[in-house]
Amino acid sequence: MTQYFEIHPVNPQKRLIQSAASVVRDGGVVVYPTDSCYALGCHIGDKTALERIQKIRTLDKKHNLTLLCSDLSEIGTYAKVHNASFRLMKAITPGPYTFLLMATQDVPKRLQHPKRKTIGILVPAHPVARALVEALGEPFLTVTAMTEADQNLSEALDVREAFDRHIDLVLDGGPTGIEPTTVVDLTTEPPEILRQGKGSAEEIGLA
Repeated sequence: MTQYFEIHPVNPQKRLIQSAASVVRDGGVVVYPTDSCYALGCHIGDKTALERIQKIRTLDKKHNLTLLCSDLSEIGTYAKVHNASFRLMKAITPGPYTFLLMATQDVPKRLQHPKRKTIGILVPAHPVARALVEALGEPFLTVTAMTEADQNLSEALDVREAFDRHIDLVLDGGPTGIEPTTVVDLTTEPPEILRQGKGSAEEIGLA
């Protein structure tokens, strides 16, 4: 049965965050609020949990996966970042931006795009997302909580209804929004916006 925690969206309860982190460490799939909409998350090293998320979202192997990080200090372990790209990321994080970068050898191949060898990087501003990744002490895998009709979910109850029995825990931090993150491809010069979402293109000089 799916666990359901009502969590404060600004000051998330530490005991609930610690419980959520334990679920992730134990191979569970967690739903949590982000700067854009609700998302699904699991441990970076758990193949079975990844396969569960891929099944929930009906994702193929070509879908770009994303690591949620607490700050930029962790990024060098998982992605190759040039100085100009790092400055751009530093200027607009934390926030609703997913950055597409070349993956390092520390990223399991199953998480990389099979042809481009890229990985998404997200540094959130949402207090619940930040608290969860900080409690884990390492980045975790994340994808948008989206229905088969390509509808982003902004209410925790809607997520539970859509994915119940396929997920282990829902962190209800109240309503979010329905806009996804803005996806910025930093493997090209100049950078390119692959998906315009909540993050402003003007902020990164790509309007």
